[in-house]
Amino acid sequence: MELQVQTGYRQILKMALPISLAMLVPQINFITNNIFLSGLGEASLAAAGITGVYYLIFAVVGNGLNNGLQALIARRAGQNLPQEIGRLFFNGVWVALALAVAGILITYSVAPLILRATIHNQQIAEMCVEFLLIRVWGLPFLYLYVMRNALLVGINQTKFLVWGTLAEAFSNIFLDYALIYGHFGFPEIGFNGAAYASIIAEGLGLLVIFIVIHVKGLNRSFYLFSQRKIDWSVVKLVFVQSSPLILQFVISISSWEFFYILIEHHGARALAVSNTMRNIFGLFGIFSWAFAATTNAMVSNVIGQGKHDQVMPLIWRIVKVSFSISFVIFVLLNLKPEWFLSFYGQGEDFVAYAIPVVRVVSIALLMMSFSTVWLNAITGTGNTSVNLTIEFVTILVYSIYVFMVLEYWNMSIVWGWGSEWVYWISMFSMAFLYMKSGRWKNKVI
Repeated sequence: MELQVQTGYRQILKMALPISLAMLVPQINFITNNIFLSGLGEASLAAAGITGVYYLIFAVVGNGLNNGLQALIARRAGQNLPQEIGRLFFNGVWVALALAVAGILITYSVAPLILRATIHNQQIAEMCVEFLLIRVWGLPFLYLYVMRNALLVGINQTKFLVWGTLAEAFSNIFLDYALIYGHFGFPEIGFNGAAYASIIAEGLGLLVIFIVIHVKGLNRSFYLFSQRKIDWSVVKLVFVQSSPLILQFVISISSWEFFYILIEHHGARALAVSNTMRNIFGLFGIFSWAFAATTNAMVSNVIGQGKHDQVMPLIWRIVKVSFSISFVIFVLLNLKPEWFLSFYGQGEDFVAYAIPVVRVVSIALLMMSFSTVWLNAITGTGNTSVNLTIEFVTILVYSIYVFMVLEYWNMSIVWGWGSEWVYWISMFSMAFLYMKSGRWKNKVI
């Protein structure tokens, strides 16, 4: 198995496209979930926005672990050290489980207090609390599931990503329909049915992907489970590398929860529209995130090969492809925004209210297409503390903007969503200047 990557467009697309497909399926699943919940009324769609972002805070803890571990695995792949990849994966599993337990404990102790105190509509607040106390039990499955991303992307085997994703997506769509509305002999649970459906689907996705890893012999090739005891030196390495990314993601998504709480103060319709905007970001942003993950893995692999001079040309190639795809999406979104919005079945007034926001979000998607590539290039170099610094500064500026615009000046949510422009411009400027400086070249992981 060839572990060392090349840096041409073909290799970029070979790695990025399967990642895109693996991300696309759960996003379609997530949107379908919201479409099912919209049938319960605008309040359910609004509550889904808050619960979705809250759960995303803990989900991105797994993403932070995934990105840090992915950079380490890709570095060992570039150095052609398969047994070290197995050690990283085995010990990373235990880190993932510890983080999942922490997420469950925090949700049960803190979430009810925060949500009941900050959400004005108490019906929505109680819906959110009840839902999250169920949904959070999916974290162990989710964290172990994203470990497969770190392994398969890190060793340049992204073609296997799709199997677990398909299993999760199809089972979630089926169970959503069955448990929310009580079809196929299942009980009619309503809003909370989506929580049970997601937990079961994450468990099935995890089962399938580990079956694939076993059938394809990856567990033997990389000695994934040959270790019997935790190696605390490797745990420390994984945690030191991942913790700035985990904190970075948590800060980022926490600010988005802050944004959604301020949006809720503008009414249920504003919150419901903003939830659909998150769907747009989730669906159409997958290509940018896929190229960002590709950047992380390829930059780390190339540095592992000792080819530092190829890093900047590689990043520019990825930026060109990522921006080109996002530009096509930008054009399509602006030509027919009402087509996408009509799926939620909320009427013409809802669509008319949402279209100006779609136009703002479509420009933000263009900005994201290159900003996230440059930020993940820093992740690939191993300088994850720099990622955290950039995120902290960016979120500080973002949070001040959304508070002033939505709460202090009480401006429309169109201006509120302009915060995405502020976010991506700030992130890009700092990440680009850091990579251009060349200060990353002496980092060893």
